[in-house]
Amino acid sequence: MTSPRVDRLDYAAASDPGRRRTRNEDSAFAGPRLLAVADGIGGQPHGEVASAVAISELSGRAVPAVPEDITADAGARLLAETVTGIGSALTELARIHEDLTGMGCTMTALLWHGTGFALVHVGDSRAYLLRGSELRRLTRDHTLVEQLVADGQMSAEEAAHHPRRSMLMRALVAGDGAEPDVSLHDCLPGDRILLCTDGVTCVLTDDTIRDTLAEGAAPEATLRRLIQQANELGGPDNITAVVADVRETAGTGPAETGPTLLAGAVTEVSLPGR
Repeated sequence: MTSPRVDRLDYAAASDPGRRRTRNEDSAFAGPRLLAVADGIGGQPHGEVASAVAISELSGRAVPAVPEDITADAGARLLAETVTGIGSALTELARIHEDLTGMGCTMTALLWHGTGFALVHVGDSRAYLLRGSELRRLTRDHTLVEQLVADGQMSAEEAAHHPRRSMLMRALVAGDGAEPDVSLHDCLPGDRILLCTDGVTCVLTDDTIRDTLAEGAAPEATLRRLIQQANELGGPDNITAVVADVRETAGTGPAETGPTLLAGAVTEVSLPGR
C-alpha cells in the first residue's frame, strides 16, 4: 500500500528596520507547523510591543495545541481562536499599563497540516503562493483603499498611489477585537509561500516579488534579496518576511523537523509582565 503524501516546509524568517525608521515594530515567527508575521500599527503607541505580544501569544498558544494529525478545519479553528486570544491579551496589557492603550498590529499566520494549510489574516500584511511561474495573492488588505477598489469606486492603480492607502479598517487593537479572515489552501511539492508585512509590498510590485521568489534561491537568500530590493527603493517602512518551500517526504504525519525562528521586535522587546 502506498503511504499518503505528506509534505514538509523548508523555511526562513527575517526582519529589517528599513532606511527611514529608527525602530522595528514588525515581528515574525517560523517553525515546522506555524509561520506568521505581525506589523505594529504606525501612529499608535508601542507598535513593537503589540507585534511582539501577538507573535509570542500565537506561538505559545498554537504550537503546543497542534496534534500531529490535525485536520485543515481544526487548524483553521485553532488559529481563529488564537487570534481572538491575542486580542484579549492586548486588551489586558493595556488595562494594566495605560501607556499601551490603543496599541495594535496586523497578523497573517499559517498553520501547516501536511498537504496544505489554514491561513488567518487581519490587517495589511500579506500571504502569497508561488506555483511554477504564477504568483497568487491569498489575502485581501483590510484597508480603506482596498475596500474602495472592491466596491468599484477606485482602480487598483489609483489605490497604489493613494495618500491614505495604509489606513487600516481592521486590525488587532487593544480594546477592539477584530475578526480575522480564515481560509484553507492546498499545496504541492515545489510551491513557495511568502508571508510579508507592508514594508515589502509598499515598494515592491507583485511582478517583482514573483520574479524574486521564482529565482529559486534558498529561503534565506530569497529573504536577503527581498530586503535588499525594498531598501534600494527607499526602505520607507520596516521590512519583514517569511519564505517557506514545500518539500515532499514520506510518512503518515507532518514532518516535525526544523528550528523555531523569531525575527524583529519579538527578539528585542521586553514584554510587560513577562
